[in-house]
This record gives sequence, structure tokens and C-alpha cells, in this order.
Amino acid sequence: MFQFFVEPEQIHGEEIVITGSDVNHIKNVLRMRTGEQLRISDNEGGDFYCKIQNMEEQRIILQITGPAEDTEPGIRITLFQGLPKGDKMELVIQKAVELGVFQIIPVAMKNCVVKLDEKKAKAKQLRWQAIAESAAKQSKRSIIPQIGKVMSFKEAAEYASKLDVRLLPYENQRGMAHTREVMGGIQKGSSVGIFIGPEGGYDSQEIALVQEQMEMISLGNRVLRTETAGLCALSMLLYALED
Repeated sequence: MFQFFVEPEQIHGEEIVITGSDVNHIKNVLRMRTGEQLRISDNEGGDFYCKIQNMEEQRIILQITGPAEDTEPGIRITLFQGLPKGDKMELVIQKAVELGVFQIIPVAMKNCVVKLDEKKAKAKQLRWQAIAESAAKQSKRSIIPQIGKVMSFKEAAEYASKLDVRLLPYENQRGMAHTREVMGGIQKGSSVGIFIGPEGGYDSQEIALVQEQMEMISLGNRVLRTETAGLCALSMLLYALED
């Protein structure tokens, strides 16, 4: 069943009105017809099963047939991802959204190879948000995770200070027992930040800045690539906390 997102104002009682580019996608790409089923989320916790009631030139009318299950994990995870090379960020965003991340903040760390000026950063953010939306539809999320603006490491650390739990997987940290203990102690409903370094790893000054504020954890005895580490940490958290 295909998934689409709407704004709350597109919901009128037992009807939902689809407008914009989704009309063309449903009619001409998916070639759906009257009576076929869709899953709709309003990005605010409302999830519905619907059937196509009427197809017009510039809008599609759906009839709500019942509530759909909430697919969100019991914790809100923000991934602070050190900017990687090439198109690796696109892969990280796609897979992190599939796994249940709530928000992704790109972080320009000292050892990042990629350097983005303000204009390039804004263009990247728009593309990354589109990738997040596509992944949210594919994985039937109840929300579209937001891709934040590129932050410095200091800005990201300050932003994360508002979260309940802050985790920093570090290659010099050894022992999964501590990781299991930390993750096992996280309560449902918590907000959790995960910091992932770039290809060049963390700078010693970055570690010194946050080592008293964050839980340093291990992701195992092997050194993981930056595009692997965040997905590994997300998977561990979901295994520990998701029903």
C-alpha cells in the first residue's frame, strides 16, 4: 500500500483532499484508480487508511476507511552526522529515516573533508529533505523527519544539551558491556542524540569539549565507516527499546 503525507488542513471530516505534485504521481506514475487504497499521514500523529473516491484534474478526493497504525518508535532520536564525502550523506539519510530517526543534523567537524559554504549548504539541505520525505513514504513513517541546517560541532553540542540522552560512539572506547548498560537505561519517551564523526574521525579538542556531557560508547571491536556507524547505533537503540 502506498503512503502519502498531507497537511492537517487537507483533512475534512471523513475526506482527505490530495493536491499538488502528489496528484500527478498517483494518477500518472502509479496509475491508481478509483477505489484503490492508500495510507495517509498528517505528519502530526494522524494516520489513516483511505480509498480513492474521486479523481479530478488537479485534486484527488479520498475517503477515510479507518485508522492506521502509528509506526514511530517510542523515543525521538536525533542523528548528528559529521559531513561525509560524496553522496554518502544521502545514503545515511535514506537508511536512518527507514530505521526511525526523528531528525538529522549535518555537522561540519574539524576533520570533515567536505566544506560547504552557506549557498551550497542550503541547496544540499533541500535535496536531503526531499530524500527524507521519499524514504518516509517508502517506509510508511507517520512523520517526515526533518533535516536541519549544517551546524558546527560546538553549535551541535549546544543544541544537543536540550536532549535527555547524548551518545557519542568513539573508536577509542572499548567494551560493549557499557554500551548495553547505557542503552538499557534509556526510558521510552526520551529524546536521544547520537553523534557520528566524519571519515577523519573526531578531533581531540572536540572530544575534550563534550566528554563530560555525553556518554562515550563503543559500537564493537571493529572501526566502522561513518556511513555505517550511525545506522549501527540506531539499530542497537531500536533493538533495545522498540516493542
